[in-house]
Amino acid sequence: MHQVLDEPCVLHDPIAIPLLGEEFALDRGRESHPLARAFRAFMAARSRFAEDEFAVAVEKGIGQFVVLGAGLDTFAYRNGNRGLRVFEVDFPATQEWKRNLLAKAGIVAPANLTFVPLDFEHQTLADGLAKAGLQSGEPAYFSWLGVVPYLSLEAFRSTVSTIGKLPRPTAVTFDFALSPELLGARSRAAFEMLAERVAAAGEPFQLFFKPQDLESELARAGFSTVQLTGADDLNARYFANRADGLSLPSPGLGMMATARV
Repeated sequence: MHQVLDEPCVLHDPIAIPLLGEEFALDRGRESHPLARAFRAFMAARSRFAEDEFAVAVEKGIGQFVVLGAGLDTFAYRNGNRGLRVFEVDFPATQEWKRNLLAKAGIVAPANLTFVPLDFEHQTLADGLAKAGLQSGEPAYFSWLGVVPYLSLEAFRSTVSTIGKLPRPTAVTFDFALSPELLGARSRAAFEMLAERVAAAGEPFQLFFKPQDLESELARAGFSTVQLTGADDLNARYFANRADGLSLPSPGLGMMATARV
């Protein structure tokens, strides 16, 4: 929707619409709703932010990129660095759905991409990545978008603990939901509407953080620095001076975190 309705694009993605194929349907009325605009602004900003953070990681010598909960992420198909090793980790059925869409669209997976189907009930993240060929003696960058709010605290801790054991300058960027009591009335109302929608779809929000609590969790997992980025900073970086007024509500429904080992 961002590729079609918003100009300029925060994240230009020529793969998105061909990948969706017949599953892409545009409802301009629905997409003009303020909540829909805010939601897609955040989705575009979080992907752009993660890729900008990864560009910094590449400058530090990181050559492994892991997309956790990859879904329909298109980074691997837009990335021109063929020396980079990319790993897409996802639940097997979701990954199979994506691969079917890729095949229908005639989109060929690049040679430097490895699919990692992972069922966490039967295999750990560390084991799955090792089997797929991730070099545990080398640093890696992890992009983990649209996942954390749906996890249990135990699952979150298990994942960050695995990443935190990799060598410096390993890093992870993810989005997280603020504890509802930190939201103002307007943002709280928008959050409740969104929470109802995702719960009705069978994936309720479970995990919320206060910033200081998240920083403590990451420190215990082995990260030396944590950078939190909220709506105001994202708006200044990606949505300043737009004629269409697209922006994130402040305070936002979600925030970005980048943690470095």
